[in-house]
Amino acid sequence: MAADPATPSTALITNDIVLFGLIAATLAAVFWTASRPSGPWKRFYTYVPALLLCYFIPGIYNTVGLIDGSASALYNPVASRVLLPAALVLLTLTIDLRGVLRLGPKLLLMYIGASITVMIGAFAAFWIMGVLHPETVAGDTWAGMATLAGSWIGGGANMVAMKEVFAVDETTFGQFVVVDVGVGYVWMAVLIFLAGRAAKIDARSGADTRAIEELKTRLASYQAEHERVTTLTDLMLIVGIAFGAVGLSHAIAGPASAWFGANVGWARQVSLHEPFVWVVVLSTLIGLGLSFTRVRTLDGAGASKIGTLLLYILIACIGMQMDIFALADRPWLFLLGLIWISIHIALLWALGKALRVPFFYFAMGSQSNIGGPASAPVVASVFHPSLAPVGALLGALGYATGTVLAYLVGIGLRAMAGQ
Repeated sequence: MAADPATPSTALITNDIVLFGLIAATLAAVFWTASRPSGPWKRFYTYVPALLLCYFIPGIYNTVGLIDGSASALYNPVASRVLLPAALVLLTLTIDLRGVLRLGPKLLLMYIGASITVMIGAFAAFWIMGVLHPETVAGDTWAGMATLAGSWIGGGANMVAMKEVFAVDETTFGQFVVVDVGVGYVWMAVLIFLAGRAAKIDARSGADTRAIEELKTRLASYQAEHERVTTLTDLMLIVGIAFGAVGLSHAIAGPASAWFGANVGWARQVSLHEPFVWVVVLSTLIGLGLSFTRVRTLDGAGASKIGTLLLYILIACIGMQMDIFALADRPWLFLLGLIWISIHIALLWALGKALRVPFFYFAMGSQSNIGGPASAPVVASVFHPSLAPVGALLGALGYATGTVLAYLVGIGLRAMAGQ
């Protein structure tokens, strides 16, 4: 949630150029220490993934007041509107589409199951908190939960849509934005941590991981086959294609979203009036189209590595918005969010066990709902950089379903609240 422009920031660092330098230096420090072949850093990173630190350290900067992530333009528009679609182009142009399709229908089932379990979790959490602490669910809490359902099934656009539909006041909306960040981002951090242990989790559950492993092997073989010494021309082509595609996506997204919003009655139901939806989808489709051409050989010159670098900057920019102590004033709302997401996790895990799916499917089903297209590619990339577009496509799907499903949650919660 953006800071009020009329309220000056009290952070020590308010210059975005200085802040970007701090973020870049932090990422460099994390990767340098993680690359140490021996010593205490080697032991430390055995238990703590480097990616987790790239996410949490900027959050600490924000929490202690060194920076003010909500007042910075680094996440929006720089990271989310420029670097994310550029990363999607570079990671998607290296993709093996046939291999992704071999991942099968169970991945989509886990996505649908995640949406349904978020809805069930909302009703269950409202009832449980009504027993444990009735004051928490009194008043218009149900409406705030409807906005959070919009975010956890779709994304930010769906959350704002629910605010307007149910006329949620700014105070309640702001509190649930904090719950969204405090609970949703912590769950993202947990998934990043567990992704490094996915092989052990899959071994214990007996999941069939052959399709994922075959895809990873083919991607590695293709990259090794076309790997070469990177030239300046290669880098110019990579950057030109990535940001050229971003520019084209934004050029189309503006008028396309405006036309759909004005002329197609159901466009707002599936968020086609939101330019960001078009940017994510178009960037992914452009990259996918390039994957069938000789442009794909640029992966041998480092296209996917540059895409991954851009994703790490995005991760840090997401993390710097987190305030670890932001829910101290209303801890019961935090508990409500924890109960809600715990029910979602438990039910989705049970579905995954029943279907015997790999942990990647569970992580993608959950994060593409809870996090959306801005963060689902981040979690997917931890499993393999070229899997990031899978997260992006599933996350974008949430924009189409989030408004309708969150509206149903709001109607049900309102009935439970007796209003």
